[in-house]
Amino acid sequence: MTETPQRVAIVTGGARGIGAATAQRLAADGLAVAVIDLEEAAAKGTVDAIEAAGGRALAVGADVSDSAQVEAAVERVAAELGPPVVLVNNAGVTRDNLLFKMSELDWDTVMGVHLRGSFLMARAVQKHMVEHRFGRIVNLSSTSALGNRGQANYSTAKAGLQGFTKTLAIELGKFGVTANCIAPGFIASDMTKATAERIGQDWDTYVAARAAEIPVARAGQPDDIANAVSFFVSESSGFVNGQVLYVAGGPKA
Repeated sequence: MTETPQRVAIVTGGARGIGAATAQRLAADGLAVAVIDLEEAAAKGTVDAIEAAGGRALAVGADVSDSAQVEAAVERVAAELGPPVVLVNNAGVTRDNLLFKMSELDWDTVMGVHLRGSFLMARAVQKHMVEHRFGRIVNLSSTSALGNRGQANYSTAKAGLQGFTKTLAIELGKFGVTANCIAPGFIASDMTKATAERIGQDWDTYVAARAAEIPVARAGQPDDIANAVSFFVSESSGFVNGQVLYVAGGPKA
């Protein structure tokens, strides 16, 4: 009886927060995980945690909005861990401001990471998925896709990822590749801490106020999102394709 090769996942923006939690969860599920972040050194903490728990992982530095860096990163993952057949497009940035204050650079930076980055990563990885007749793509959207004051750029990018996901699902489904999207609500993370700082609110006060608006009466945690990723990535989820799952502690969309 031949042993099934260990599947390889790529998680972008994996140095901290949702990305780190997702990388560790997928490793616990039995996958080898490449952790991509802008700086390779930043991804090493996540890799160390995975290896300490007995998993296989690789830290890779790459700007996901740069096509040459993306191609090089995917080639390195394939060479050192094996062909990647799972992709979690989690890398993200915010450049929040009201429309009349938002610069073109604010707009382009957010579009570059979220939309261009997800496109470049999916394009680079899909050939491995198609070849192996198995693939899982999970894109990270947000409840901001429904509209959020001060986030014209971020909301647009996160809404765009939902359309991107549905199109990938249609194009790649016949090859055994699924594409799904997770739209987190309020998650306690470095990114939301930065938002609290930007608007001048104490973090604990900010979390309490946000939690009060959520039906389950708590802030989300990175592990809540990692759990949803684990579901979409699993072997048994092959008939779940082109979906947007709001993980927000209450009804959205």
